[in-house]
Amino acid sequence: MMQAIQITQTGGAEVLVRRELPTPTPGPGEALVRIEACGVNFIDIYLREGRYPSTLPFIPGQEAAGVVAALGPGVTAFKVGDRVAWCGIPGTYAALAVAPIARLIAIPDGVTTQQAAAAMLQGMTAHYLTNSTYAIQPGDAVLVHAGAGGVGLLLIQMAKRLGARVFATVSNEEKAASGSCSRC
Repeated sequence: MMQAIQITQTGGAEVLVRRELPTPTPGPGEALVRIEACGVNFIDIYLREGRYPSTLPFIPGQEAAGVVAALGPGVTAFKVGDRVAWCGIPGTYAALAVAPIARLIAIPDGVTTQQAAAAMLQGMTAHYLTNSTYAIQPGDAVLVHAGAGGVGLLLIQMAKRLGARVFATVSNEEKAASGSCSRC
């Protein structure tokens, strides 16, 4: 058995209930991961509130990082004890979760599981915006809205690393004085 947050009805934060649930078992091409940190994103709130449809009951959360606890049949890409992260796979508000091996990334040395879990979705979004939507070039002027938020902070760092001159908007003076936004 494992502990998890489960939602059996939509609503406010009060519908998040901690439960004892059966430990999932990894199948072929999957790993069971002991979750050390999970990301919390707006989609989790929207699903909890019922803004986005979902089949009840469900375990919220879609990104996490942790340590491989068990492997399904035929898995050779990772081993028990490897530190991994992923996003886009439901069920991360739990002590353990099963994830397809093809969706896992190894966490590099020097990156904590907390950092990996927090940066997956936001990091991919920022990377897509700085490299695919528009490939930022040295000398470009870049405006980042919501520069104090998760994606905004990563956008600022990536744009600066690519040689851009960065301008950012924030919602209040406190945010303007803190973090990366004060060094744009």
